[in-house]
Amino acid sequence: MKYFLLLSISMLSVAIISAQSEKVKTAQLVLDAKTSLGEGAIWDAHYGELLWLDIEQNKLNIYNPAVGYSVSKNLGQMPGTVVPAVNGSIVIALKSGIYSFSRKDSILRKMKSFPGIDKPANRFNDGKCDPAGRLWVGTMSLKGEAHQGKLYMFDLDGSFQVKVDSTSTSNGIVWNSNHKKMYYIDTPCSCVMQYNFDETSGKIDSAKLVIRIPVELGYPDGMTIDSEDKLWIAHWGGFGVYRWDPLTGKLLEKIKVPAKNVTSCAFGGAKLEVLYITTARKGNSEEELKEFPLSGGLFKINAGVKGVIANYFGESGKK
Repeated sequence: MKYFLLLSISMLSVAIISAQSEKVKTAQLVLDAKTSLGEGAIWDAHYGELLWLDIEQNKLNIYNPAVGYSVSKNLGQMPGTVVPAVNGSIVIALKSGIYSFSRKDSILRKMKSFPGIDKPANRFNDGKCDPAGRLWVGTMSLKGEAHQGKLYMFDLDGSFQVKVDSTSTSNGIVWNSNHKKMYYIDTPCSCVMQYNFDETSGKIDSAKLVIRIPVELGYPDGMTIDSEDKLWIAHWGGFGVYRWDPLTGKLLEKIKVPAKNVTSCAFGGAKLEVLYITTARKGNSEEELKEFPLSGGLFKINAGVKGVIANYFGESGKK
């Protein structure tokens, strides 16, 4: 009954958004990057740079809007997620493990081997750091097989812990402002799960479905959180980023994107007021790419609400 109620609320919210055109804004192109699978957007406030990936092209992208600097680094293997570290380096989950990437010399140094040694057909996908500076990152099947992945916590001591088992396409993950709740997306379930979170131990429990995504809005992919504890979710196949209230399950707002497959989003800029959005060319037909030629581009919009500073790897304590 609870799931059907959440679905009804979501459907009502869709109707409300459709009726209130002023609630629908359109993102503008930043870079016509033509990424095959843009993902993992995160803002490094220390450097004033957006970090993001092209998973299928093995690339780390770095964009600095203040100076107009944009560069792509070939990583040599498939990345899943990227996060900044407190020591100034960049931590990247690659096909073979967790690596540190040096900004100074662009050298990759392995920190830990891939934990799914029993499933070589798996790879890392999306992830982020928790408020204590530990990296949470999921795995998925390269063949698209269901329930073959896991959500791991990569601790500061170099150990992996399995936090959620039998996942399919592990994606967006965020923590709320008081660090008591964690929100997590396994894309095929078309939902957002909430967990109670203990910052000291990293323990999660009391899983609860809080948002159900209607199929006509696409599938939930990457996710970020704003200063009001509302969730901004990139919808694969949904032509946009949608703002959801995890307390009510209500859809609040849509940011239209001129690309079908919207993959991740992150707040950036000097005041964290700019929402950056990645997209993908993957999953589009030739006709769709002709109709939406900016697919694979990086977009942005002033969201009208501020984001929060990303958690850095190796960091602890409240901001």
